[in-house]
Amino acid sequence: MKLRLFSLSPVARVALGLVALLLSLLIALDLLFGLLPDRIEQVRQVRQQISESIAIQTAGLLQSGDLAALHGSLREVLQRQQDLRSIGIRQAQGQLLTQAGEHGLHWHPPADGSSTVDQVRVPVLSDGSAWGEVELAFRPVLPESITGWLFYPSVVALASVALASFGAFYLYLRRVLEYLDPSKAIPDRVRTAFDTLGEGVLILDKQGRVVLANKLFRQFHPNAGDEVIGRKVADLDWLIAGFQMRSATQPYPWVTAMEQRVQIQDEPLDIMRAGSDEPMRMLVGCAPILDGHKRLRGCLVTFSDVTALHRINTQLLVTLSDLEASKEEIRRQNEDLHRLATRDPMTGCLNRRAFFDSADPLFENIKGDGGELCCVMSDIDHFKSFNDRYGHTVGDMVIKSVAKCLGSELREVDLLCRYGGEEFCILLPGSTTEQARDVAERLRASVEGNAGSAIRDIPGIEIRSSFGVASIKMGAKDTAELIDQADNALYQSKQNGRNRVSIWAGERSVG
Repeated sequence: MKLRLFSLSPVARVALGLVALLLSLLIALDLLFGLLPDRIEQVRQVRQQISESIAIQTAGLLQSGDLAALHGSLREVLQRQQDLRSIGIRQAQGQLLTQAGEHGLHWHPPADGSSTVDQVRVPVLSDGSAWGEVELAFRPVLPESITGWLFYPSVVALASVALASFGAFYLYLRRVLEYLDPSKAIPDRVRTAFDTLGEGVLILDKQGRVVLANKLFRQFHPNAGDEVIGRKVADLDWLIAGFQMRSATQPYPWVTAMEQRVQIQDEPLDIMRAGSDEPMRMLVGCAPILDGHKRLRGCLVTFSDVTALHRINTQLLVTLSDLEASKEEIRRQNEDLHRLATRDPMTGCLNRRAFFDSADPLFENIKGDGGELCCVMSDIDHFKSFNDRYGHTVGDMVIKSVAKCLGSELREVDLLCRYGGEEFCILLPGSTTEQARDVAERLRASVEGNAGSAIRDIPGIEIRSSFGVASIKMGAKDTAELIDQADNALYQSKQNGRNRVSIWAGERSVG
């Protein structure tokens, strides 16, 4: 908070400036023309007369030889002359004949034997020749303390002129500035009307000086209640600080409005409030004021307080963000549920229900279009021996490894299903019998070459699978029949020694 105990009104400041100018002018004129009397020269002349009178009186007494009378006369002179500190009569040989006062303490003449305004020498003659001199030590003409300077005649004169001129200037300026006061440019009824508005309002002149500030504007900030009339709005630091995010070369909105004769709307402004971390959010609008001849007269600036709206919008954005996060969490959970509902938890392949949900429509579409569709059934050879020899944990690892080998060789449009236990079913849309046979052969080779090495807990384990292939061209009426045909071909592979691919060809399969 700024200290305002000694703040002066603009009129007082101007009056002080004029007083300073007047005193400077008087001092300059005195230096040039000597307007003020030279007090030192006046004192010098008076003291010279006193000194000469004392010297004449001293010479008469010395001629009579009455030293006692001389000493008494000097003491009387010292008592009458308050300016004198001491008097001494010194012979030409340097011997002090007599003195009045503490002459040794106060007498400090220049080394060259001359006199000063405070240390005066007057020669005494006898029979036309120098007999000695009268030495007079006066009090200093210039003050020796601050208190003395305060009562020094020249200082008192200047101070009197300063006080008198300040009073005259102040009264005159107050009278004159009543006609120049910007606040008088707008009638009171108009000012009252602006005070009833629900927005802060400033009216500026062409130079950007405040002509009017309504009641609501004066409540925006503690410093807004100060005297702002006549000040440039750019000098209101608390207000300008709210535009700190603007570029240094970007003019303020009222400047742009007056220079370009355009209206400015919704210019953001933040006004910090004491004791609050949340600023007042403002939207500033500016409109140039033109007279009947389209000449610029000033600018109307409005300040709309949107703090509450901004707070509500911020809360709404937070709510929307939370809602979006909730939707994303629900979507992820739905995906998890869908995966749990459609995928085999061990292998990640389609389960039977999800497989048939996709396979049946696929079969009907391809059958209706006369396209190609092949089914491949696969079974792990001697799977029971893995469970018997190594346990069900290794058996599960074998199933996972085979499923991974099968999935790595398929397209995105192909369907892979764990049909049951160690048996898998694959649909290959758009593939002929020969293409399906090639795919099955690659899958068989992949299982034989890679499935065993993936189980590192059992080095050297060998895993193989048998495959059966059937095509929609063999007359299957639905998906189930096509799978049965492929399963029969798989059975034929088992009968012919396993680890091979067989194709369903009617009542018999071709290996």
